[in-house]
Amino acid sequence: MAAAPLLAVALVSAAALAYEILLMRLFSVILWHHFAYMIISLALLGWGASGALLTLAHGAVQRHFAALFCAAAAGFGLAAIGCFMLAQRVPFNPLEMFWDPRQPAWLLAVYLLLLLPFLCAGACVCMALSRFRGQVSRIYSVDILGAGAGSLGIVALLFVLSPADALQLIGALGCVAAAVGWIECGGRRRWPALALLALAGLLLLLPSDWMAPAMSPYKELSQTLRIPGTRVVAQRSSPLGLVSVVESARIPLRHAPGLSLTAATEPPPQWGVFTDGEGLNALTRFDGRRDSLAHLDQISSALPYHLLRAPHVLVLGAGAGQDVLQAHYHGARRIDAVELNPQLVELVRGPFAAAAGGVYGPMAQVHVAEARGFIAASRQRYDLIQVALLDSFSASSAGLYALAENYLYTVEALQDDLRHLQPGGLLAVTRWVTLPPRDALKLFAAAVVALERSGVGDPASRLALIRSWKTSTLLVKNGALTAEDIAAIKAFCVDRSFDLAFYPGMQPGEANRFNVVEGPDLFDGAQALLGAGRGEFMARYKFHIEPATDDKPHFFHFFKWRSLPELLALKEQGGLPLLEWGYPVLVATLLQALVASLLLIGLPLAWVARPGAGHDGCMPGGNMPGALSRPRVLAYFLAIGFGFMFIEIAFIQKFVLFLSHPLYAIAVVLFAFLLFAGIGSGVSARLKGCPVAAVAGGIALSAALCLLLLPWLFAHATGLPDAARILIAVALIAPLAFFMGMPFPLGLARVEAAEARLVPWAWGINGCASVTAAVLATLLAIHIGFTAVVVAALLLYGVAAAAVPGRGLDSAPASPKDDPSSKLLDPRG
Repeated sequence: MAAAPLLAVALVSAAALAYEILLMRLFSVILWHHFAYMIISLALLGWGASGALLTLAHGAVQRHFAALFCAAAAGFGLAAIGCFMLAQRVPFNPLEMFWDPRQPAWLLAVYLLLLLPFLCAGACVCMALSRFRGQVSRIYSVDILGAGAGSLGIVALLFVLSPADALQLIGALGCVAAAVGWIECGGRRRWPALALLALAGLLLLLPSDWMAPAMSPYKELSQTLRIPGTRVVAQRSSPLGLVSVVESARIPLRHAPGLSLTAATEPPPQWGVFTDGEGLNALTRFDGRRDSLAHLDQISSALPYHLLRAPHVLVLGAGAGQDVLQAHYHGARRIDAVELNPQLVELVRGPFAAAAGGVYGPMAQVHVAEARGFIAASRQRYDLIQVALLDSFSASSAGLYALAENYLYTVEALQDDLRHLQPGGLLAVTRWVTLPPRDALKLFAAAVVALERSGVGDPASRLALIRSWKTSTLLVKNGALTAEDIAAIKAFCVDRSFDLAFYPGMQPGEANRFNVVEGPDLFDGAQALLGAGRGEFMARYKFHIEPATDDKPHFFHFFKWRSLPELLALKEQGGLPLLEWGYPVLVATLLQALVASLLLIGLPLAWVARPGAGHDGCMPGGNMPGALSRPRVLAYFLAIGFGFMFIEIAFIQKFVLFLSHPLYAIAVVLFAFLLFAGIGSGVSARLKGCPVAAVAGGIALSAALCLLLLPWLFAHATGLPDAARILIAVALIAPLAFFMGMPFPLGLARVEAAEARLVPWAWGINGCASVTAAVLATLLAIHIGFTAVVVAALLLYGVAAAAVPGRGLDSAPASPKDDPSSKLLDPRG
């Protein structure tokens, strides 16, 4: 027998995991990063379907392994590029989910196109494990190492390559893996390997424009570039986003959110700065003359400067420096600015430094950090903490941020901010105005709860809320608002024709005077949220305005099912913008994942496992048919499939806060689960007769430890360097992942010993559960929180322990090669 293609397997695994994470980055540019759950589901479905197909074609794999392996590896490389290019041409638009009945079909087309590369990559690993039975441990080891290297390597690669260039490299890597596999398998002729290497070189030579992500025409950058004379003058790409700087030669850009309608001055010419095509932020041309910034006193975010004198200011989410200029205009004695994306800071400090007046030079001390982590690590106290308005109005008003985790607006975040204020200091948060009110009321509710949890007996005495025609600004004071403060707030609003929404002692007649809407909803809502009937008010409100927390950080989730019929009834009157478009796409994806997993995994494997079906040697025989209870097999593998994915998805989302960015969280958590679940699966092979109940207990204890330690770590370790936080995350995940790698092979061993023909059926059950659970976990996290999802997973493991198939059988566990759930988002054969 020829040697196993170990290096080729490692290369394919690395390329496949890198491709999975790269697709999330590409989707951030094309649509929004909140479609990551769909990519996870795609990867799972591809791996599971590859196992189903190879079970059906076991004989062909044994006879023509080298040719089929190399064809699958090359197929991955070609499909990674080709299917992405085709998927971009599918006219899927989530904004039209309720307008156009074709959109669910287009979504399915995207789903199936992007499935194909994972199907090919999964087939490579499955074939190697099936063909080289005596080298399973070595193949499995290089598979895991390759996958781990790919998950972390792509993040590093995206700092030096654009997403399009990285896609070309991944496609070429698939063809290189095919060439290496041909050589490792002892191919007698050399020309196939040379041809495959030539194909890899050809893929690298393709014009990168062909692979460039085609940004949705509904994104802010796409809309801005439709203005005559507008062009992109600078661009930087990294795992944190695609930063684009835009200028217009014919119509100068001027961006001042919520500028007073009575303002006598306009902003100077500006550049527009976008991240992934959204979140328009202004980079202002500043010539050093203070009066050129007068417009910054005519927007609602200027309010706190009329209550403070020469404050020490902290700007969170400083972007291109608009809020820094505002602080400078109002005479701040010191300005600290926190910005997550180093490439955005480099642009402002570098090529635009002179024209921007040194906004990130002598004017402010810039800290490249995540806002929550910076606050947690800081021992400084500030007179004013300003939370900048950086997210896109167009996307937030369309509900496309509904699936996004945002840890700046949670109750815990506001508590952290308040702890870092000087006595009498102010926290100021500016949001877009949405009608009926959603953002402002949800933020107000979070501030009330944060004050209450901080021991403030009368939260109303510390809160003020105002509204311009497009923005609202909430003030939270570290101390009671004085009569002088309230007089300054009133004068500020009257001078700029802004509306008072709340201050201590405010009367109803003072609301809704200038920018008149149907009713004083903000004032009425604020009063209700401060009253004894807060819970009842939030329950009957047509939108979800319960405060966001670190456990449920989906601040932009406002959807309520009971409001759907009313919103749909308003379809012809323009009511559909009130819907959150990301949410129905999530539900549609869940349904499609369920149907696709049943069709591509469940049915083929059920056909193989049907009574009387023969196997060509792929399953050990000699078992007594009917020895197992099929309901127990069904319950066991459904439970561990859902349980495994629930924990994985919850931990990825929980670590977004700790590791500062969704892509970092996915890469690090994925790597940790890959490594330690694989080790646990391998160790289970030596634990003959190990009770699943004991393993479930180990999972429960490890998960409980994680849930207990995470809040403490988030409070005390988020300010550590990236490397330290990554090591802490891996160490925390390791014991949990180790135990989670065991239930599948332990259960499969019992099935194999009692009734081998049910092994494919068990695989199919677990695969269907994993694919569906990847999407369902996100949906549940939005509604019940990450901790509840983990608790649900632990209950499912308890169900699995009670439903162990073949209870009492004394058999060796199955090889870890059969464990699709032992490899995080990546159930390899």
